[in-house]
Amino acid sequence: MTSAVPASEPLDVIRPMLATAGEVPVDDGWAVEFKWDGYRGVAHCQGRGIRLVSRNDLDFMERFPELEVLPELLRHRTAVLDGEIVALDDEGRPNFGLLQQRNKASGVRELRRTRPRIAYFVFDLLHLDDRSLLSVPYDVRRAMLVELALPGNHAVQVPPTFVDTEPVDVLRVASQYGFEGIVSKRVKSRYEPGRRSPAWVKTPFRYTQEVVIGGWRVGQGNRAGRIGSLLLGAHDGQGRLVYVGHVGTGFSQTVLVDLQRQLEKLGRSASPFGLEVPREHARDACWVEPRLVGEVEFRQWTSDGRLRHPAWRGMRPDRDPVSVVLPVTQQALLDP
Repeated sequence: MTSAVPASEPLDVIRPMLATAGEVPVDDGWAVEFKWDGYRGVAHCQGRGIRLVSRNDLDFMERFPELEVLPELLRHRTAVLDGEIVALDDEGRPNFGLLQQRNKASGVRELRRTRPRIAYFVFDLLHLDDRSLLSVPYDVRRAMLVELALPGNHAVQVPPTFVDTEPVDVLRVASQYGFEGIVSKRVKSRYEPGRRSPAWVKTPFRYTQEVVIGGWRVGQGNRAGRIGSLLLGAHDGQGRLVYVGHVGTGFSQTVLVDLQRQLEKLGRSASPFGLEVPREHARDACWVEPRLVGEVEFRQWTSDGRLRHPAWRGMRPDRDPVSVVLPVTQQALLDP
């Protein structure tokens, strides 16, 4: 058996490989996975130690103590795993709304007592014992992951991958079960840390967009004196925060109270947006430092670069505001 890496040689943090958005592939050589609706996390396990790191270097272990079992499941081997942290509903399906209940780290005992049920869906193996697997083809990495024999009914699970099934058929099944979409991966592709690669293609059923909160407007009626809507932005190719619209639906009262508490601490006198916000939206706006990231669901982009009919999905503590960018098609509208 290969000897494990000594504890004196800590593992380097590996950034997650990202998928490009696109249509279902029609050529050969693809494996297909369901697209899980949660927080991406790369687990660095060494002996009894574990770090579960988000895309912006947030360590998730305090927030998701259920996953402390992973080193034991690996029999204390050295390994780096890539996967998605999800909250499961009563039917065992990922539910992003339920995951929002864990956006604040509480005591470990309290978190273990409370719903929802948390699981870590592991879909890739990047390092094992003293060997990096980044240059190993996807299909070989997946076979090695399966050989680890992680139990399927635990907080750590290995979801299926479909190699001999047409991607369009997997997409149809994903739709029937209410999943977010699919991710198609070239079976002979290497792992490209930190890169958005065409070797992985994500095909979602609905549009979502990460957004930076740049301000808010006071509501009316039962929201008088409180948040009525959030003013949202994303960065263009020049690094400017561009206004993409406002959202006033999809919030629970608890979320609104918590959001207002956070935003009032971030107040500033001038707009953080690099381009002018339309007057009707900027009027009476309460501007804030652009430090909080959220996610919205929407129907489409309008011709003037706004989100059509957005609804709030939740906060994204696993995202750095700088990483929130406009889609390429929307950045093209801003080019001179």
